[in-house]
Amino acid sequence: MPADNSTRRIIHLDMDAFYASVEQRDDPSLRGKPVAVGGAPASRGVVAASSYEARRFGVRSAMPMARALRLCPELVIVRPDFARYRAASHKVMAILRQATPLVEPLSLDEAYLDVTENLWGEPLASVVARKLKKRIHEETGLTASAGVAPNKFLAKIASGWRKPDGLTVIPPERVESFLQQLPVEALWGVGPVTAKKLRALGIQRLVDVRETDEISLRQAVGSQAGWLKRLSHGDDPREVKPDRPWKSISAETTYGVDLADVREMQAELAKLAARVVDSLEKKHLLARSVTIKVRFGDFTTVTRSHTADRPSRDAADFRQRALALLERTDAARRPVRLLGVGAHALVAGSTGEDTPYPQQLLLE
Repeated sequence: MPADNSTRRIIHLDMDAFYASVEQRDDPSLRGKPVAVGGAPASRGVVAASSYEARRFGVRSAMPMARALRLCPELVIVRPDFARYRAASHKVMAILRQATPLVEPLSLDEAYLDVTENLWGEPLASVVARKLKKRIHEETGLTASAGVAPNKFLAKIASGWRKPDGLTVIPPERVESFLQQLPVEALWGVGPVTAKKLRALGIQRLVDVRETDEISLRQAVGSQAGWLKRLSHGDDPREVKPDRPWKSISAETTYGVDLADVREMQAELAKLAARVVDSLEKKHLLARSVTIKVRFGDFTTVTRSHTADRPSRDAADFRQRALALLERTDAARRPVRLLGVGAHALVAGSTGEDTPYPQQLLLE
């Protein structure tokens, strides 16, 4: 890896409306129609992905499906088929690795590539990106958007600049002019709450962070202050790491009718724990930490966690720890809308087939 970050050539490739696009590719009757992938509105389902036709009505991921239907009465709802999405993702990732072994998948539908030195011997990252987009479309029938820049931070912003099927290139000499256009929300890790704090300090644009004194910035964003200062100058030293480790595996379910019986909650939690353990076994992983998530009928959400001295994936132990955590909540006294179980602090438990990307279990 070159020492001078400005000489790096990083691509962030992001599939366009991935789940919905796979559905429209495989079912011609869905093409041109507003499509939402997710759960049924009657069972409090949420939108996992929406087609660009649906997005014109304001339908977005993580939105309750009932609200999506109000926004778009003609919305076509499709249940997720993660087996097909994973198959499409495998093909896409294989295409990316034709250009470089330095591919860092972030999820099923996006990845970073370092093409500073690539298998095609192509000096221009923009040419590599165009070839990849073309091959993806020819071999999978799907489109992708790409951002090309000297680092991860800028490449990710660039990939979303001209969606769908876009390509945005930020050469080193144009980094500063690009940064000058960006709002403060473009900074990595700055969501609506943090953005509100920053705007209260008079920080409207990304570059305004540079002029903010360290004390005020630290009071607003804590330990993120130094990192945000660095990003405001377009400086991101992080390398593309092809062997991105798993951070967590989780499963959760939103119930159509709130659970009021604690015994039913315990049974549901045990099922979720079994799903997580099954995934750990398939991925040859062990976990030290067990976490549960409980969302009550009034949408109040709590989490509880337990970390053991040694990692394991023993099904009985995992279930008992999850149930013990449930006792540390008000679940026995309040109706429950959602339950979730997660495994964290993961380590390899045995040799097995490598998994090319992190994954979260299907949310129902």
